[in-house]
Order: sequence, then C-alpha cells, then structure tokens
Amino acid sequence: MLANYHTHTYRCKHATGTDEEYILKAIAEGVKILGFSDHAPFIYPDGYVSYYKMTPQEAGEYFASLSALRDKYADKIEIHIGYEAEYYPELWERTVAFWKNENTPEYLILGQHYISEEYATVGNVHSYSGTDDPMILKKYVDLIVEGLSTKRFTYLAHPDVVSFRGSPEDYEREMTRLMTEVTKLNIPIELNLLGISEGRNYPTDAFWRIASKFSPRVILGCDAHDPESVADRSDVTKALKYADKFSLNVIESLPLINPFPEIV
Repeated sequence: MLANYHTHTYRCKHATGTDEEYILKAIAEGVKILGFSDHAPFIYPDGYVSYYKMTPQEAGEYFASLSALRDKYADKIEIHIGYEAEYYPELWERTVAFWKNENTPEYLILGQHYISEEYATVGNVHSYSGTDDPMILKKYVDLIVEGLSTKRFTYLAHPDVVSFRGSPEDYEREMTRLMTEVTKLNIPIELNLLGISEGRNYPTDAFWRIASKFSPRVILGCDAHDPESVADRSDVTKALKYADKFSLNVIESLPLINPFPEIV
C-alpha cells in the first residue's frame, strides 16, 4: 500500500494508540504517504461536545504533535495533516472559519456519518443505523452532493456507509444521482478497509455495481482507529480482491485538494 489518507487518533474518543505508533506501523508496512484525518472539530452552539470528534481545544495539540513527528520521520515517510468531516449546512460557515484561522488542515475528506447534526433531537439518523425510509437516503445523498460542491474535499470516504433496507429502485436512483455528481466533480471515492475488516454493512455490492458503471477513481482508505489497522496486509488483499470483482480503477495515491485556496 503506497498511501493511506484515512487515519484517526485517540482524540476522536474511539481510537487508540499514540500518533507515533501509527507512523511506525505505516513505515513498517512500506507506506510512503500517510495522511491523518481525524474527525474534525466542529463549532457547535451552546457548548455542545461531540462524542466522536476532537474538540476545538484539541486541534492545536493535534497539529503540533503531528508536525513534530512529520519532521522527525521526514526521511522515512511523507506525512500530511487533515480532517475527516461531515457536511452540515447549519454549522459549515462558522466551522470552516475556525479551520481557516486555527491550524489549517492540508486536506479534507468527506465522511457523512449523520444526516443531521449529532446533537439534533429530531431527524438525527446515523448513516449506518439502518433505514427503509427513502427520504433519509435522499437526504444523505443531498448532503454529499452539496458538500462535494464546495470543492473543499479531496475525496469521498465510505460512500456506501448508509445502510438502506428499502426499495432497490430507490437505492439505484439515489446512488446513481450520487455517482453522477461525483463524476461531474471528478472526485475519487473510497473503498473502506475498516468496513471490510469488521464486516460492516459496507462495502456493499449494490453500491459498487452502480459505481462501477461510472469508472470512478477509487482509493483504498484504512480508516485506521488503531495502529495495527494501518495498511494491514490481510485487509488490503481483501480490498483489492473486492475491487477486482467490480473491475474498479484503484489508484495508489492522489493529489490533495487545498480546502482553502482563498488563503494567500
């Protein structure tokens, strides 16, 4: 595995291991490019604290730690510092302003885990909690399309994370719409190794059958939440075998999109 851009840290509250341990595992596995993309800090109203994202107060230490390690291992591996983030219109501008002014990430990946802000008491549905409601599926796709249209994201993580158990016709329509927009924007999509490793509802054949018709660029993403998951050889082998099943165009690395080109 040449590159992995989907790596978490303990700051998201559901990952383990030190920053250095992730880097050492990547080096041991022959990874040449390692991107950290922990769950981005959002600026929530009323002091809400996310249960699965780093806090805004932790962002400075995240960048300081990884920047120091990037320098320490510069002769062994190329390290990038980014975020994995959802797209929530209600929070987007104030959160982007924070990212731009405090330890600006080199790149963003879009991982739409919820269709509404996690603190919402109404309409708060986790993407892979399972639903047969076509309106939830539509909202999931709407948010992805709108988020990618900001042109701030380098790629779309686990596009098939949503667990839809309703009409196959609804799924076909909405995922075709998603892939049509992904193709227009020329955005790579991720084949997620965590889903493969843990036997989650993704990757899902129904999605990749649709996606394959568009010949997208596909990047493998470890979605590592512990050091041992970085470039795990068994997971990589399974992912490549899965990709072959749908004749996917797997790319080994990709250029990072500057999420803030307006900053001079």
